[in-house]
Amino acid sequence: PESPAAAAAHAEPLAAGTPCSISARSCVDLDTQRAWLLHDGKITRGPVKIASGGNGEETPIGHSLRVYRKDKDHLSQESRLADGRPAPMPWAVFFQDGGIAFHSGSPSRSSAGCIHLAPADAEAWFDDLQIGDQVQVVRASQEEAARRTA
Repeated sequence: PESPAAAAAHAEPLAAGTPCSISARSCVDLDTQRAWLLHDGKITRGPVKIASGGNGEETPIGHSLRVYRKDKDHLSQESRLADGRPAPMPWAVFFQDGGIAFHSGSPSRSSAGCIHLAPADAEAWFDDLQIGDQVQVVRASQEEAARRTA
């Protein structure tokens, strides 16, 4: 059985052009490694290329995640550079427990669970998303099946 958050999301219409519901302010599709910014169910930016967590560090799926912190010049306490210094996470927008955030990083290299965005996209996500905004992280293939049975 699906979670109450997933059931609520599946009861809403899809935001056209995305695998997320209209209440999302940001949508991430782990299947296609793309993300969107949304306002009132309409795309305002995207799709943009992203990189999500790699093997063993997958970005968790969630239907009612919320932005809880923003830090323009964040230094990671979880990830370190080769020399041991904290890894920079510019334009960080945190939305999931465990320090999972959107931030500037290589969209062609998997992360330790975060969503890497190109620098201009990371800045746009930082500027657009506010504390409390809903983020949905989904796999489009699973969303289609869930909506057919909902």
